[in-house]
Amino acid sequence: MTSPLYVVRAAGPQDLEGFKQLRAIAGAGFTSLMLDDAAMLKKLELSASSFASQAQEPGAERYLLALEHIETGALAGCCGVKSTIGETPPFFNFRIIREAQSSAVVGRRFDLDVLIGVNDFTGCSEVGSLFVRPEHRVPGLGRALAQSRYMLMAAAPLRFREQVVSELRGVVSPEGVSPFWEAIGRHFFRMDFAEADKLSATTDNQFILDLMPQHPIYIDLLPEAARAVIGKCHKDGEGARSLLAWEGFTFSNVVDIFDGGPLVSAPRDHIRTKRESRRVRVTADDALNGGKRALLAAPNLAEYRCVQARVASSADGVRTSAATLRALGLASGDEALVWIDDAH
Repeated sequence: MTSPLYVVRAAGPQDLEGFKQLRAIAGAGFTSLMLDDAAMLKKLELSASSFASQAQEPGAERYLLALEHIETGALAGCCGVKSTIGETPPFFNFRIIREAQSSAVVGRRFDLDVLIGVNDFTGCSEVGSLFVRPEHRVPGLGRALAQSRYMLMAAAPLRFREQVVSELRGVVSPEGVSPFWEAIGRHFFRMDFAEADKLSATTDNQFILDLMPQHPIYIDLLPEAARAVIGKCHKDGEGARSLLAWEGFTFSNVVDIFDGGPLVSAPRDHIRTKRESRRVRVTADDALNGGKRALLAAPNLAEYRCVQARVASSADGVRTSAATLRALGLASGDEALVWIDDAH
């Protein structure tokens, strides 16, 4: 059997240089990576302490996952899970509301869509920060990285909220221009998109509460360029949106206040990978041929690791290669979380 090429593991301060490289590649609008070095280090330190925590309920934990290329040790990508959002800092969005307009006098009836500022998703968990370096975008890797977040939830479900959301990056040009921001945000915040995006990533977001529109905004009054991108995601995020839909996430009629990108949500226990994963005993079997594609994860958050591998079911669990167990830091006979792709 072949050895795993990549492992998803807990990120920490030792990954600072790798995350700085991801920041440079990701580009405008990837808010979670748009941090200065000091803020990035603080975020990685919080991740390390979150994984080491003994928490038994959702709190302020932030789990940042690193995709490591095993042979070189290079940081190939990342993703993350926030245990709770909206408490610190606040979590604001625009909800799209449809208003019916009618007049019997003139015989007219039509609907108008309106944007209203809300913080409806305060107290949810959030998945996001999914990014893979271009040179590592091999088939199936982005999907496995995305699924590793739900394997993390399966390892300790009590640390995560019952509702899970994900914000997708909206349409932003390579030069960092957001049509949605130019039509709305610039008029209320009086700053460039890049500055607002950075403030959103590095402050407590009080500036949003202070400056965001306090009254409904009629979408029909916006320029066509802005209307066209409401609820649309960045071209680099289309794959992520498809993966979220496959897991059971649906559009919540809510968009980001900066770039108009969509917010999707799902009940935690209905998320496909989390729902279909199970704890089993794993044994090493280097004579195994074929098998089904699977994700295997170490079930202890303090030592969380997740790999893509081939497995075969056995009477008391699953069999996989010894190299797979080494990548997970497990020994033959240990317990692991497994999700099996019955289609492959």
